[in-house]
Amino acid sequence: MSERIHAIAATGRARVVAAVALCGLLSGCGGALETPDPAPRLDVTPAPIATATGLNGGPVAPPREGAYLGAWVKPRVVNQRERIAAFDRFEARLGRQVTLVNTYRPFTEEFFTQSDLHFLQRGSILMLSWASGDTRATALGRYDELIRERAERVAELDRPIMIRFRWEMDRPNLRASMWSGADYIAAWKHVRRLFREEGATNVSWVWCPTAEGFAGGSAPEFYPGDDEVDWLCVDVYAASRFADLNTLLTPFLQWSAARPKPIIIGEYGVSRAYPAARRAEWLTNAASVFRANPQIKAVSYFESDPDPKDEAQQFAISDTPAALRSFTSMARDAYFAPRAP
Repeated sequence: MSERIHAIAATGRARVVAAVALCGLLSGCGGALETPDPAPRLDVTPAPIATATGLNGGPVAPPREGAYLGAWVKPRVVNQRERIAAFDRFEARLGRQVTLVNTYRPFTEEFFTQSDLHFLQRGSILMLSWASGDTRATALGRYDELIRERAERVAELDRPIMIRFRWEMDRPNLRASMWSGADYIAAWKHVRRLFREEGATNVSWVWCPTAEGFAGGSAPEFYPGDDEVDWLCVDVYAASRFADLNTLLTPFLQWSAARPKPIIIGEYGVSRAYPAARRAEWLTNAASVFRANPQIKAVSYFESDPDPKDEAQQFAISDTPAALRSFTSMARDAYFAPRAP
């Protein structure tokens, strides 16, 4: 365990957060709120698309073989003890710890929480999905003090982490605060510069639009450039539209194949609106898609039901035995169990 991480916890620099506005952070993850389409047959033999090797992911190095398995697991109650307990329950069902822990952070919330430090201490890769302020205000320096404080906390760690800065920036409902691709890129570069100035060089920066943004062509305008990004990322769901993962990912994978960056599937899931057997089939097919594209070096399941009113936006599998068995089979495959760096 890291002595410096323990020291941060002991000195109380990481505040325990009693509540987080997850609905605001996670809105839009599954697409439009519609009645799901009928489920077509899945592509059982996905063709390789993203096959680049010899990839450099920055401080969080990708595995030489296989892909890290990760998850976001929604707690029953939003507090630090339950965040840890939620992962404990999920991992007990899988029969293993996940290697990568995704967690969401509002822009103004301090780094790091009790659960963040717990996951770091046990050896997991921590990915902070960090929301942002207005991009133009960010680039103009309005939030510099806040950003520098976050960078100082990161610099105090002796472990690398991943930061998924303003993920899904291409969502239409974020356009008012993102303004444009150029504004987002300016904000991204400004934040990275402040982190460098504070000595926070232990961050792998993860750029993560939506799969819909690649299908519609809007996502690439937000790309900061190969010299500014460590990991490519995408969030992808079979929600209102049921399709195999290969079909949903193809536009993103074709775009990524030309860039020598490791890929993380930042969020993925299959809606509980579909029959349990179809969900299980979809998850089994997803594992084959990951294997067929060795540029994919990490995958993180979205174990959450963020919208209790609409099954099309619910993705938790722990209470669906057939789906859980399928995911567990992937979790116990050595391909998805490389050691963390």
